[in-house]
Amino acid sequence: MKTKTTLDERLLALVEPIAMAMGFEIVRVRVMGGKRKTFQIMAERNDGTMNVEDCATLSRAVSAMLEENDPIGDEYTLEVSSPGIDRPLTAPAHFARWEGFEAKLELDRLVEGRKRFTGTLAGYEEGHVLLDMKGETETAHIPFDWIADAKLVLTDALMAADLKARGGAPEQGSEETP
Repeated sequence: MKTKTTLDERLLALVEPIAMAMGFEIVRVRVMGGKRKTFQIMAERNDGTMNVEDCATLSRAVSAMLEENDPIGDEYTLEVSSPGIDRPLTAPAHFARWEGFEAKLELDRLVEGRKRFTGTLAGYEEGHVLLDMKGETETAHIPFDWIADAKLVLTDALMAADLKARGGAPEQGSEETP
């Protein structure tokens, strides 16, 4: 799920060793657009952080390789970013790390007449993403290989967890006094 096309796969093979050597995990790569393409790289450190300086450092390292190899062939803009709060989930470890948070999954096939599922992540086990869905009594076991796209849902709980991880504290509500 880190890639969608064969070009994305070739680019991942080129940039992933560079990123790994610098202490970054590639979350996703995509080449998007028509006439003027955008080569998007989402990355983060092992602790889940990715600041502006990290993006610039990785961008410079990848740019040097891209200039030398020209794997895209057309004009493009390189965009290096963090995955963001409502991040894509592209590796088994992501589903375990974000257990307890709401996620949307889209499958590459119909299951019980549908492809899209939303629920609370319940972990990852033996090649399956575990998902607790409203109205269901049992945890769904969805084969990781069936997932075409997955991402966290932006909720108050997710924003609070992100703020806490960045060293902030949620704002305390203030009461009005007469």
